[in-house]
Amino acid sequence: CVSLQANVSHLKTFLSALRLAHQGTDAGLLPLSTLVPAKSSEVEKPKTKMIITSRRDYPLTKGFPYSLEHLQTSYCKLARIDTRVLCLKKLRKLDLSHNHIKQLPATLGDLACLQELDLRDNHLESFSGALCRSGLRRSLQLLDLSHNRLRALPLELCQLQGLLTLRLDDNELLRLPCRIGQLGRLRFLSAARNKLPFLPADFRRLCLENLDLFGNPFEQPNPLVPNIQLKIPLPLLECAARATVNHRIPYGCHLLPSHLCEDLEVAKTCQCGSACLSSFIQITVTMNLHHVAHTVVLVDNMGGTEAPILCYFCSLHCYSQFLDRHLQSN
Repeated sequence: CVSLQANVSHLKTFLSALRLAHQGTDAGLLPLSTLVPAKSSEVEKPKTKMIITSRRDYPLTKGFPYSLEHLQTSYCKLARIDTRVLCLKKLRKLDLSHNHIKQLPATLGDLACLQELDLRDNHLESFSGALCRSGLRRSLQLLDLSHNRLRALPLELCQLQGLLTLRLDDNELLRLPCRIGQLGRLRFLSAARNKLPFLPADFRRLCLENLDLFGNPFEQPNPLVPNIQLKIPLPLLECAARATVNHRIPYGCHLLPSHLCEDLEVAKTCQCGSACLSSFIQITVTMNLHHVAHTVVLVDNMGGTEAPILCYFCSLHCYSQFLDRHLQSN
């Protein structure tokens, strides 16, 4: 069969013999030749890579080979992701950069082998949390969302446990996900030219090789001007929530209302290590970004490598201890 596919003349001879046999011709008179294995050069290998860089070359009537592992369709003015692309279950790298895509289909998460997803320079205004809970949670290693219109990212983004590279440059981000420190494998992070006033407290847990936060309007931190949300005495709900987190008591939507589970997922951590939810004291302090990254792109044109980061305290006692250390160091 492979030999027939590789040689057109053999295929014609075979079809002619088949027709004569069907008409009752004696087998000895049939024009059959000895089949020989096709040469490797004659056999077309499954196509694994396709690069399309213009609208003119985009296939409208012909489908994509199911064997594709790398597909690039850039500068094609696509307003949405082609449903034919979502059937390519072997895809490891998908480059949809420089298009007009506004939304991502939930079925994108069914590409269980996908390791690199490039969506830079599109019209995205959101990134679905459902995608972060899909098979991409384990497979995705590179995510490029730069040059879009994102103002926020879902908390679920921090569930992309395989992520090594995250590019968020040139968006309109007002903050990073509060649990970004859960991205334990992340090594390259860029969020330059956004609208970040400060970094989340969990940012301290990152261990990066390269970090770029250039061109964000970081606020000047002032530890002596706290945002006090502390409630004294603590409400019963706050006490119960703190105990649940501090003692690692199992919980879930089968035990608690979903909104309480969501609150527990974003619990803040005091400098003493204890949790706090809606009752806390919040300040911003200065952090040298070299504490979390080996290579740091300058934050501004003045040569700075420091940025403000949120800091929480579960009680007046913890805040006063911090103030004592801060004033002594200054």
